[in-house]
Amino acid sequence: MRQFLATESGSAGLLLLAAVAALVWSNAPFADTYDSFWGTSVSINIGDFSIAHDLRFWIDEGLMALFFFVIGMEVRREMAMGELTDRKRVLAALLGGIGGMVAPALIYLAINSGSGHEHGWGVVIATDTAFVLGALALVGPRFPTQLRVFLLTLAIVDDIVAITVLGLFYSESLDSTALAICVAALVLIWLFPRIKVWRSGAYLVAGTVAVVAAMESGFHATLAGMIAGLLVAAYPPQPKKVEKAASRVRAFRQSPLPEVARSANLSVAQALSPNERFQTVLHPITSFMVVPLFALANAGVDLRGGVLGDALGSTLTWGVVAGLVVGKCLGITTGVVTALRTGVGHLPTGIGKGQTVGGAALSGIGFTVSLLIARLAFDDVETQDHAVVGIFLASIIAVGLAWAIFKLAAVFRGEVSAGLPTKLDHPVDLERDHYLGPTDAPFVLVEYGDYECPFCGKATGMIRELRERMGDQLLYVYRHLALVDVHPHAELAAESAEAAGEQGKFWEMHVELYDHQGDLDIEDLIGYAAKLGLDVDRFVEDVQAGKLSRRVQEDAASGDASGAHGTPTFFVNGVRHTGAYDAVSLAEELRSGLLSATP
Repeated sequence: MRQFLATESGSAGLLLLAAVAALVWSNAPFADTYDSFWGTSVSINIGDFSIAHDLRFWIDEGLMALFFFVIGMEVRREMAMGELTDRKRVLAALLGGIGGMVAPALIYLAINSGSGHEHGWGVVIATDTAFVLGALALVGPRFPTQLRVFLLTLAIVDDIVAITVLGLFYSESLDSTALAICVAALVLIWLFPRIKVWRSGAYLVAGTVAVVAAMESGFHATLAGMIAGLLVAAYPPQPKKVEKAASRVRAFRQSPLPEVARSANLSVAQALSPNERFQTVLHPITSFMVVPLFALANAGVDLRGGVLGDALGSTLTWGVVAGLVVGKCLGITTGVVTALRTGVGHLPTGIGKGQTVGGAALSGIGFTVSLLIARLAFDDVETQDHAVVGIFLASIIAVGLAWAIFKLAAVFRGEVSAGLPTKLDHPVDLERDHYLGPTDAPFVLVEYGDYECPFCGKATGMIRELRERMGDQLLYVYRHLALVDVHPHAELAAESAEAAGEQGKFWEMHVELYDHQGDLDIEDLIGYAAKLGLDVDRFVEDVQAGKLSRRVQEDAASGDASGAHGTPTFFVNGVRHTGAYDAVSLAEELRSGLLSATP
C-alpha cells in the first residue's frame, strides 16, 4: 500500500507536465503537427494477418489497457488482503463511489437535456487517482495518510464502474469471433494458477491476445485489461512455499547448474502471487510512462480562433464542470453520510467529517478517464475540445474548492490532521496477549515489535531496564508487527514464537530470537526449539502448517489500526508514544501520564 500510494502521488507531477506540454504543443505555431503526429498509422503484420490503427488509438486502447490491467490487479489484491477486506470500509467507499457517479451524471444530463450532447454523461463519472493523490499532498491536511487510504479505496470503486461503463456504453458494434477469442484468453488467465502455470510469459501472451482481440471486436480494450487484472490471483506468501524457495536457492548456491537455477526460479515465482510480482514491475511503467503519454496524446486543445470563447459558452463545457465539481462533492458526501448514519459502513480512523467533504471535492479531478471517454463519446473535434476544456476547468476548480474546505475544516472543526490513529485499537487482553508483570499494575506498556528489526533488538535492553526501574508497577505486553516488505524472516520468526508459546515457552523463544536476529532461517528456528526443550516435531508442524499466521496477522492488523507504522512502536497506557523510547523517558511518561504523542 505504501509503495502504491508513493508511486501514484509521485507520477502526478509528470502527468501534469504532460498535459501542459500537450496544450503548448497544440497552440504553438506548428500546432498542425499535433494531430498529424498522433494520427500516424501504425500497423502490425504477421503473414496475412494485419492490424492497422493510428498512434492515438494504440495508446488509448492498447497502452491504457495495460494501465487498467494494473488497476484490476490492485483491486484484486485489496480484496484478497488489503483495504477491501474490511466490509464496512468497503461499503462506505462503495456508497460514496456510487453517489459520486450518479449525481454528476444527473447534473450533466440536466444541463445538456435536448442539446444533443447527452451521450457524454460518462465524461463526468470518473476520478483520476494519480492527480487526486498528488493534489492532496499540496492542499490537504497535515499527515493525510488515512484520508489517502479512503480516497484510494473510493477510486478503486470508481475505476471499476467507470471502465465498465466505458466498455458497455462506448464500444462499437461487436465482432463475435474476436470477442470469443478475448473471452477465451481471459478464461485462460483465470485457469493459470489452477493448472500450476506461474511463468510471466504465459500471462503476457494471454493478456496480449485478450487486449488485441478486444480491440478488434469493438469491445473497449480497457475493460478487457481491467477484467484480466481482476483474474490474476493474489494471496499472501505461504510459509511452506517460501521455505521451499529458500532451500532451492541454497541448493543453487551450492550447485550453480542450469537445471538447479530453473528449479530455484520456479520456486521463487510460486512463493509470491503473480499479482504482486506483476504489480512490482508494471506499476511504475504505467504510472510514469503510459498515463503521461496518454495525457500528451489527448489533452491537446487548440484554443486559438475563438475556441476557448465558444467552449465557455457551451452547455457541454459547463455540464462537465458542474458534474465533476458539484456532482462529485455532493454525491460522494451523500453516499458516505448514508453509510455512516445507517451503520452499514465506516471511515478509516482519523478522518474528520470536513476532511471527507474536502476529499469528495478533490475527487472532481476526472482527468485521465474523462479524457478517454470524451474522445469516444463525441465524433467531431469541436465538441471534443469543449469537453476537454470542461475537464481542465473542473480539475482547477476542484483543487481550489478542496483547498478551501480543508482550511475551513481546520479552522472551525480543528481537523488539522488525517494521520494515523494514536489510541490503541485493541485493548490489552490478558487471555490472549503475551505479557510480563502483575496483571493489576497501574501502568501498561504495549510494544509492537519485529524480530528482525535491529531497533527492536536494541530496545530489549531498554525494556529490561524499564521493568527493573518500575518493578511491580509495570505490565509489559508484546505484540507482533512483522514488516515483511523489509524483513523477510520476521513473519516466520513471529510464528515460531507463537509455536513456542503453544508449549508454554513464548518468552524463552522471544529472547532467543532477539539474541540471534541474523539467524532466523527455519533450520535456526528448529535449533532454538530443540535448545529450549520443546517438542520439535510439534513445533515444526505448527510453524509449517501456517495455523499460527492468523494470530500474527491479527496483531499486525491491530497495530495498523492503532497507527503503528514502524517498529518498535510503544503505547503508553493506551496512547501511542512518539519521540525517544529510552527507559528514563518512558518511565517518566508512564508515571506522569503526560503523553508526548500528537495526532
